[in-house]
Amino acid sequence: MKRELQGRYVTISTVGEKAQAFVPAPLPPRPPIDWTPELRSKFDQALLALGRLDSVSTLLPDTSLFLYMYVRKEAVLSSMIEGTQSSLSDLLLFELDQEPGVPLDDVREVSNYVAALDHGLRLLEEGLPLSLRLFREIHGVLLTKGRGSNQTPGEFRRSQNWIGGTRPGNAAFVPPPAEEVLECMSKLELFLHDQPEPTPVLLKAALAHVQFETIHPFLDGNGRLGRLLIALLLCEQKVLREPMLYLSLYFKTHRQYYYELLNNVRMTGDWEAWLDFFAEAVIVTATQAVEAAQQLLDLSNQDRDKISGLGRAAASTLQVHRALMEHPIATSGSLVVKTGITPATVNKALGYLEQLGIVKELTAQKRNRLFSYAGYIEIMSRGTELPGR
Repeated sequence: MKRELQGRYVTISTVGEKAQAFVPAPLPPRPPIDWTPELRSKFDQALLALGRLDSVSTLLPDTSLFLYMYVRKEAVLSSMIEGTQSSLSDLLLFELDQEPGVPLDDVREVSNYVAALDHGLRLLEEGLPLSLRLFREIHGVLLTKGRGSNQTPGEFRRSQNWIGGTRPGNAAFVPPPAEEVLECMSKLELFLHDQPEPTPVLLKAALAHVQFETIHPFLDGNGRLGRLLIALLLCEQKVLREPMLYLSLYFKTHRQYYYELLNNVRMTGDWEAWLDFFAEAVIVTATQAVEAAQQLLDLSNQDRDKISGLGRAAASTLQVHRALMEHPIATSGSLVVKTGITPATVNKALGYLEQLGIVKELTAQKRNRLFSYAGYIEIMSRGTELPGR
């Protein structure tokens, strides 16, 4: 469908030059989305895939174990899009107060993302709706420490930002001027609350993501927060019981096309091409998550069967195995704290797990030895591998 520019340009003055900033029109799009049979079918498939993903929480004996790692995988991927160089193992080492193999700021950024998502979900559970206050609160946590902590965490920007280039005059895209941000965000908040009209939740997530990225309301962290918005909206609207859909891997894999689609929405109003891409991202990502959950379940059951053959040592070794499912890189000391078992028993259990090929020791030290549940990390790390490592 042919539409016009999805907003208006305003002239801004920067040091020594003028530039054009883009102010998006409020949602929903006008004229309405052209629901071709193909696009409608794609959205139906995406909703089916989400339903299968939601049912995974009934398949797993303890969803929290899967979620713990899955959230961290998403944090690594979402931060990678912004250029950080942290792997899943680096994050787990950082959380153990061990030295990761990358700059601390990179891992801290990923750790902040985990904390921001947790904070957002807690606020939703407490009854705070998706709102400007919620965005600011999450942003405050996202940029709390490390890189970006000097970029006014928790506050909408009061100065001009831009995407690409060295200044607004040569940027790839210039978001609205600072004085327009609150108005744009207030209209987005109304749209999230079904004003001026109700919008189906998956369509709402797709449209709101583009709008948020176009407004770019913060000085830093917009990409990460815009991706978090999708998961939070699906949880708030009870499409998913747990935050199990993360599109960062798909966006990262198709990064160039993703940016082109966002730009085409703004310039030519081609929402339909974006919606087709978004629905495909949901289908692929939800299917991958279901497969990963099934693989983890199979691995866990196989390993539990091996451990059950240990006789009297099986009970304590199963406890250590379970603790490693929650945190697949651990020290014997952290496992003592986690399980409440004596250090001698934990060390014996780790010895058995090594013999069974379930656990690998990462350090050849006498003290503070590090252990990895290698099979578990291998399944969860797919797609997050860093080149050259």
